[in-house]
Amino acid sequence: MAVFEKMHAAVEKNDADAYLDLYADDAVFVRHQSGTEMDKAQFGEMIRKMVASDKMKMGARRCLYENDDILVVHSVNDYPDGTREAVLMACMLKDGKISRVETGATPLAV
Repeated sequence: MAVFEKMHAAVEKNDADAYLDLYADDAVFVRHQSGTEMDKAQFGEMIRKMVASDKMKMGARRCLYENDDILVVHSVNDYPDGTREAVLMACMLKDGKISRVETGATPLAV
């Protein structure tokens, strides 16, 4: 199964464990808001908080491109802090796992 299909299934089920299992242990997440990097433990904590919130809504996702090296996903997300963004996520892949993620986002009116 492709990484995007697994990602989509985990998001649909609100399954943080399945989502985080897609990431390599040494994965790096680059925050689009600040450009700072988070390791998997830090990123995992953020994901678990978002999944636990009833205000978090991952909108329609679509895979723009995927091969053995990269996955590019677009989505419109509503976050627990009340913001909404159109997000483009580039995931570098290594050995079938996400090794690095960088996002770009455009704030949207709520």
